[in-house]
Amino acid sequence: MSGGTGAVSRRRLIGGAGAAGAAGLVLGAAGGAGGFAATRGDGPTALTTVGATEAMFHGKHQAGITHPLQARGHLIAFDLAPGSGRGEAAALMRRWSAVAAALMAGEPAHGQGHDTGVALDAGPSSLTVTFGFGRTFFDRTGLTDRRPPALDPLPAFSSDHLDPKRSDGDLWVQIGADDALVAFHALRALQKEAGTAARVRWQMNGFNRTPGATDRPMTARNLMGQVDGTNNPKPAESDFDERIFVQSGGPSAHSWMAGGSYVVVRRIRMLLDDWEELTVKRQEQIIGRRKADGAPLSGGSETTAMDLDKAGPDGELLVPGNAHARISSPEKNGGAAMLRRPFSYHDGISDDGTADAGLLFVCWQADPFKGFIPVQRKLDRGDALSPFIRHEASGLFAVPGGAASGEYVGQRLLEA
Repeated sequence: MSGGTGAVSRRRLIGGAGAAGAAGLVLGAAGGAGGFAATRGDGPTALTTVGATEAMFHGKHQAGITHPLQARGHLIAFDLAPGSGRGEAAALMRRWSAVAAALMAGEPAHGQGHDTGVALDAGPSSLTVTFGFGRTFFDRTGLTDRRPPALDPLPAFSSDHLDPKRSDGDLWVQIGADDALVAFHALRALQKEAGTAARVRWQMNGFNRTPGATDRPMTARNLMGQVDGTNNPKPAESDFDERIFVQSGGPSAHSWMAGGSYVVVRRIRMLLDDWEELTVKRQEQIIGRRKADGAPLSGGSETTAMDLDKAGPDGELLVPGNAHARISSPEKNGGAAMLRRPFSYHDGISDDGTADAGLLFVCWQADPFKGFIPVQRKLDRGDALSPFIRHEASGLFAVPGGAASGEYVGQRLLEA
């Protein structure tokens, strides 16, 4: 992979990315032709559209929150090592931010871990890296006076079967990319860069549909086959920022969260064998939407507003009273909203022969006590979907705003 005329650096490939608009589509249609030429040393080749897409590391908000769903994802929680405190945490966040900024730009990862070459030849591929702090992080770093109330522990829910070893954590990292090797490359670089300051508490790996796999952009489907994410808040909505991101002007002790968001992470196992025994009609009644196109059972297309009061000829509500889409709708939760940005997962077959598969639920909001918690409480009391899912891990993390040029993520907290 190194030396000789066969080696083409990622920087050279990225330098040709300007031609990806038209030429990239041709290369994509040609299957592996572009990749073959790159390994033969025949000169720089324009990246395809997927490979050339770059997310910005620096900005008002961290990447990976409003960015479109990515094909591959890794969620990792770390605990600070015994003896590590605020100074070690600051140094770690500085290293992590530098590595993330380089990788998101399609450049090699420089640092104590150096670059493994795993993503050699690939462009940035929409790579995003997002960092957050758990409740215990503030105890470990002596910053409890700067811990916001929104990080209070989540309440217990009757559907919880939580494994504490796969829940919570001092630090949280989300990695997403449209190429599996690019995502893994970032994962390894950040794990190695942690050094002796922090150790992995848990890791979860997920996936979504690859961009370009459908003939037009479409809302993703989950492993139950349902269109998932139709009712998400849209950035074009006037109150989007207010619902999803922490606004400035709050208590000075929490000003470091301005432009940030709170993320709830849940590993939700889907009992697919039981679900797949149901008829499509029964599945649709449980969800409240048609399986084929995601349209509400009250009629229309996927984007048609759900008519919760509409009844059929028999007088029964078209969207059943305990349908998942009805119970979770903002109309039934005082306007509570969250931006869901999940990954599906499949971790093999359990000892009982069932698939260990489901959803890595990731949702974003300005305040979990006005977003996730009221909705989950309502679902906990009567969601028709509950018998077919099991919440097995959980975490809540404060995700600070993005870093300005020359800053690292969390600097306003750690160096105040």
